[in-house]
Amino acid sequence: MAQLSDPFERLLDGAARAGTYPGAAWAVGDARATLSSGAVGPLDPTRPDEPTRPDTLFDVASLTKILAVWAVVGTIVDAGKLDLTAPLGSYWPEAAGRPLAGATAHHLLTHSAGLPLRANLRHLYGSDPQDVRDGVLAEPLRHRPGEAVAYTDRAALILGYLTEHLTREPLPRLARDRVWTPLAMSDTRFGPLPVETRARCAPTEHDEESGAPLRGTVHDFSARLLGGACGIAGVFTTVDDIGRFLRQLLAPVPGTFSADWTAASLRVRTGRLLPPRGLFWHPAPGTEPTDDVWAHFGFTGTGLWVSPGRGRWAVLLTNRLRLTRDPGPLTRVRDAFRSLAFG
Repeated sequence: MAQLSDPFERLLDGAARAGTYPGAAWAVGDARATLSSGAVGPLDPTRPDEPTRPDTLFDVASLTKILAVWAVVGTIVDAGKLDLTAPLGSYWPEAAGRPLAGATAHHLLTHSAGLPLRANLRHLYGSDPQDVRDGVLAEPLRHRPGEAVAYTDRAALILGYLTEHLTREPLPRLARDRVWTPLAMSDTRFGPLPVETRARCAPTEHDEESGAPLRGTVHDFSARLLGGACGIAGVFTTVDDIGRFLRQLLAPVPGTFSADWTAASLRVRTGRLLPPRGLFWHPAPGTEPTDDVWAHFGFTGTGLWVSPGRGRWAVLLTNRLRLTRDPGPLTRVRDAFRSLAFG
C-alpha cells in the first residue's frame, strides 16, 4: 500500500481500518479556500466496493442545530425581530402561562432554560405532531432558567417552533431560503431524501422495521416522529456544503446571518456556570474558551469546528453509528483531528 502523504488522510484512513467507522469525509480550510479534503473507507462494511466519496451525503444529526436552527435564529435577530433577553411568554402566546414562559431565547441557546433532558417523545406525548408540540411546551422545568447548564435536544426543538411562530414559515423553508440557498449549499436538505439521491447517502443504524440500515431517512427517533424535519435533527449534507457554511463564519456573505451574530455566539455566554457555552456552540473538547476553537457534534458520528482567531474551520463526517454506539473510539479520532486542524 502506498504511503499516504496527507496527515488528515493518514489519521482517518487508519481509524476506518481499525473499525472506528465504515467511512469518513473531511475538509479543513480558511476564509478563502479548502486546504485539505477527501474521503476514506466504504459507505457500508457489508459492501466494501462502494467507497465513501467527497460528495457522500451524511445524516448529520445534531449538526442540524447549527446548520438550521442557530443560523435561522441569527437571521431573525439580525432583522431586529427577536430580543434574546425577552421572556418567551411576553411575546409567544403558546408559551404564555406555561412553565417556560419566564425563560428566554438566550436561555435556550445556552442550554440553561431548565428543560428536561433526553426523553422518548412518542412515549410521553403520542405520535401526533401537535400533541408533541403542546406536550414539550407544557413540560415542567428541572430548575429555574439561568441556574444551570445542561445540554438537551428540547432547546433546539423549541427554538425551531419559535422561528416558525415569528416568521409564519416552516423551519425547512426558513433554512433553505435564508441560509442554504444564499450560501450555495445545494446538497443540503431535510430528509427523507428522494430515491435518486439515496445511493450516495451513508447508511446509519440497522432499522428493525425495514430490516436494513437507515439510508436517506433520519436516524433520530424524534425527528422521524415529526416527519423527518425539526430543530433536533433531520439535515443531510456533504463536507463541501458545510465548508461553505463555515466560511460564512469567517468571511460573511451578505444576505444570511451576520458577523455580529457569529461574534455574539462564539464566546462564553453562560457567565460562571459550567460547562461554558456560547450560543449553541461550545469550546471544543480538549480546549479552553480562550483557545477560541468552537465545536458542535452529532450522534451519528459528525462534527464541525471553527476558530475566528485562527481563521480556520474543519468538518469531519462519519457514519460510525453503522458499526457502534460506543462514542469512545471516535472521540479520540476527533481530538486528534482537531489538533491537526488547529494545533
